[in-house]
Parts: sequence; structure tokens; C-alpha cells
Amino acid sequence: MPELPEVETSRRGIEPILVGRKITDVVIRERRLRWPVSPDVDSHLTGARVTSVERRAKYLLINTTNGTAIMHFGMSGSVFIVERGTPAGVHDHFDIGFDSGKALRFRDPRRFGSLHWSDDPASHWLLKNLGPEPLGDAFDGDYLWSRSRGRRVAVKQFIMNAAIVVGVGNIYASESLFMAGINPRRSAGRIALHRYVALVDAIRSVLDKAIRAGGTTLRDFHNSDGEAGYFQQDLEVYGRDGEACRRCAKPISMIIQGQRSTFYCKHCQR
Repeated sequence: MPELPEVETSRRGIEPILVGRKITDVVIRERRLRWPVSPDVDSHLTGARVTSVERRAKYLLINTTNGTAIMHFGMSGSVFIVERGTPAGVHDHFDIGFDSGKALRFRDPRRFGSLHWSDDPASHWLLKNLGPEPLGDAFDGDYLWSRSRGRRVAVKQFIMNAAIVVGVGNIYASESLFMAGINPRRSAGRIALHRYVALVDAIRSVLDKAIRAGGTTLRDFHNSDGEAGYFQQDLEVYGRDGEACRRCAKPISMIIQGQRSTFYCKHCQR
């Protein structure tokens, strides 16, 4: 599933192409996505001008003079910039055309993505209960420590909870906990403040590195240029079950937490 770095990579790729452009047409080929495409999104977007392109958690927000289109990539979605009128493939579900002659195309083989319209995205039901951004000022060690008090849930599941902090997906949670030296099975409420400070630094570092690298290569994900991400080449623990830890040379372990694979080093993570 495309995570925060993948969505941010796409945002940065399309922003300079979309901002300031007038939307000339919207072509919806398939409305039956994870949730039905908002019935009024076509009319609201057509004729509007793009003012900015933002990201909130894993959602892409195309802000216009009329309101905001909210996109989610689901498990296999991606966006591309194409010439208007380019023949669509079977999984190309909608195009947003611009006065530049370009179009933003959404492709989603599994149809778990979505497209919504909102006049006030901060209060939209998909966004209003989300926690702070991991790269923003509101997210720090004090915040994470205070939210963890009394929590018995494992720390990996704690930081993957979008109500606590957004965008820390399964791969990045494993990588961040390794960098901070924290065992993913530890109860969130039993971790000291100074270790949460280290964990916040690790989360920021891992996500920033992934964004700069273009995201993590997944089976279905491509960025706005159609290129696969390549952060996978630098993963320290994720997907390396049984391989030697690059710090201590002992084997990496794999367990299941919340139906998700967790990779960690028993020797380096306490």
C-alpha cells in the first residue's frame, strides 16, 4: 500500500504542473471505487483553478478556487501526468484535464482508492480525527510520551495508529524502531521519555530518507513519473528475516503483530 512517502513523492511531482492551472474537464470512467466517487466532484472541479496541492496523512488534497478534491491511493493507486486525450487503460479510472493540455490520471488496479469533494477538508470525515503529521512541529517526544501513558498496546501498533500520528506505516514503523533501538513488542506505556525522543527522531529520519529516495518500492506503486521508488534498497530490517543484522551480525527476526509482519533485531532492540 502506498504510504506517506509515496504520496508525498507524488505530491511533489504533480504540484508544479497543477498549481495555477485551470481545470477544463473531468472524465470519470469508474465511480465504483472503495467509496463511490463523489457525485458532484465533476461539476465542482470543472472551471476551477488549482491553488495548491497538499498532503494530509496518506491523502492527496488538490485545493482549488471552488473547494478541495481529496484522493486516496488505496492499496495500488497512483497518479500520472499525461497528455489530454491519451488513450486510457483498463485500470485508469479518472482524468482531471487542465488548460495546459496535460491531465492528471488516476490508475488503480484494485479499485481501493477514492475521490471525494469537500468545501472544508479539515472537517471531512476521512481527515477530522487524524493525529499530527510526523514531520510537523506538533509531533515530538513529549507528545508521544504523554499519549502513551497507561497504554498496554505494543509500541509498534501504537505508532501505527493514525489517531496518534499519521503516516507511520508497517515498513516505516519497523525501520524507525530499529533505528531507535526499541523492541517493537514493548508496551507503549512502559517506554521512557528519552526513548520516545529518540523514536521521534528516528521516525522523522526514516520518512525523510524515504521521501528523498522516492518512496518504498511496492508491487503496484509508481510515482507521478511512472517510476518505482527505491528506498527498499536501504531497509535495515524489513523483509530481512534470517539475514544478518548490519549492526551486530545476529539474525533478524520476524513476528506477526496485528496481522502484520514485524521485523527486528533481538540483540539491538530492547
